[in-house]
Amino acid sequence: MAANNNKLEWCIVRLGEDMNWWVMEVSDPIRWDVDGLGIIDPRQMAYILEQCEALREYGFDSDVIEEAFFSFAIEREAGEGKVRLNRSRDSLLEDDEVTLFALPDVVDEEKGPYADFIDQITRHRVKMLNDLIDFDQNLTVDELEEEIRERQNQEYLEGRAVHPFSEITAILDYVPEGYELEDEEGSKRGEGDDIDDIPDFEDENDEKIEEDETMRWDDDDDDDDNDDDDFDDEDSDEDEDDDDDRH
Repeated sequence: MAANNNKLEWCIVRLGEDMNWWVMEVSDPIRWDVDGLGIIDPRQMAYILEQCEALREYGFDSDVIEEAFFSFAIEREAGEGKVRLNRSRDSLLEDDEVTLFALPDVVDEEKGPYADFIDQITRHRVKMLNDLIDFDQNLTVDELEEEIRERQNQEYLEGRAVHPFSEITAILDYVPEGYELEDEEGSKRGEGDDIDDIPDFEDENDEKIEEDETMRWDDDDDDDDNDDDDFDDEDSDEDEDDDDDRH
């Protein structure tokens, strides 16, 4: 968990048109500038944790995540498209129910715990790529950072703030152009997700209903109709025989 900050007890967030959550107001406006301040929702945090898990093999310490973020839980709605969040003492790493929001600790953007987190996932992602891909020359941290920086600068020029989820996944999903990781094919957000444990439901039309005595009246009517037809046929034959006798 990020360092204790008694003044940061709640925040009000809104859902943007980009489907990311943005902070509108905090309980500590002195230390926190909410202009362009994004917060990571539970679903996004679950994805980040999953991607970080792959970096542990290359030396990544997941405890850095606890230091880099403040966890928040939903208290109540605060108007259309807005939610009030309260500070939570629960661990992001143990959020099995996927209910916690994560606010990056960006009070010190250059040397704070969130900056350290970004540095570590960058270094370990580069280490992972060099291990899994046969480059002519090893990828460097500077090359990865330069490419991501160019993308972010383009967003700034377009007047768009970079959401922390986009900033983090740009690193965790990074693969140099012209290469791919087989283990990650189809594993990115929204692509190739398998849906398991779908129950099998019987088609109502295939369901056979057991008959009882009350359901046989249609057959009886059919039998009666057939008997009437036979009777009419017999009468017709007798009439024909009478006509023949007259002639």
